[in-house]
Amino acid sequence: MTVVTSSIAPPEGVFVPVPTFFKSSPVPPALQAPLDIEAQIQHSIHLAKNGIRGLVLLGSTGEAIHLSREERFELISGVRKGLTEAGFLDYPIMAGVLTNSVDEALEWLADAERAGAQWGLVLAPGYFGAAANQENLQEWYTLVADSSPIPILIYNYPGVTNNIIVSLETYTKLAAHPKIVGCKMSHGNVSHHVQVSLDPTIDHSKFRVFSGFGQQLGPIVLFGAAGVIDGLAAIYPRTVSRLFDLAAKRPVTPEALSEIQLLQFAVSRAEEMVGKWGIVGIKEGIYQVLKIGNLQGGRLPLKGRMPKGEWESWSVAMDAMKKLEEV
Repeated sequence: MTVVTSSIAPPEGVFVPVPTFFKSSPVPPALQAPLDIEAQIQHSIHLAKNGIRGLVLLGSTGEAIHLSREERFELISGVRKGLTEAGFLDYPIMAGVLTNSVDEALEWLADAERAGAQWGLVLAPGYFGAAANQENLQEWYTLVADSSPIPILIYNYPGVTNNIIVSLETYTKLAAHPKIVGCKMSHGNVSHHVQVSLDPTIDHSKFRVFSGFGQQLGPIVLFGAAGVIDGLAAIYPRTVSRLFDLAAKRPVTPEALSEIQLLQFAVSRAEEMVGKWGIVGIKEGIYQVLKIGNLQGGRLPLKGRMPKGEWESWSVAMDAMKKLEEV
């Protein structure tokens, strides 16, 4: 299924980097458990119904590197079909592109467009991260964007790319490309988020800045960022979305600021679990709170669940989030 797109920026708001759901056990002769498309669709519809502005499928949290080309297409097309049948026509979907080759990145993007994604979230090529200078990064992204069938966002995640940091100057130059429509910064440098969000030489209606951390939501959105692509929102979508809505509204009244501070504290505290446990923790939370999926974790080497009693040890933070989610 193909969704007609143009080079427009993704909408502002909270996106969720959804984990990929797998069945509990392999079906011989397969060595690993297959995709659980039914659970994937169930979770996606829940998010769409509860304030989430869009999905990131097959990003880092989605374990795209653990899936085959056929599985990646099946997942995107399955979610697109499920959302459409549930009444969420043209619901925003970004597809992760986690490969270092220009040609292979374009292959991923072509598949994503054919499956129904409107944007590609393209990871900085980091295998030779220590040797990658900013000029080469700019050329790499320009080559990909020039030939991509869908608009792309720059994905800077130093933790999985040998500590590549996309420079402020690189963002400014690439933001001028008509098919590069935003970025996701998955690092703790709030100054970079704010500087790119406020750069007067960038057209911010066409280039949107997202953080990968809900801990930064309030601070960066108050200073012009477009939103977050946040893992905790996979568990508590209404609360994280409420925090965004308050932070994005202008003017910010004293009453709204008080609620922003309350929500940001609760979100940041709960994000500590996501920071510690990553994909395994997000999947555990989805199962414990939403009863979707299972406790098998991801694919090797991410298979397994939290140790016994670990989820319960986060009860203060998670109980607070649960109460906020029910308001």
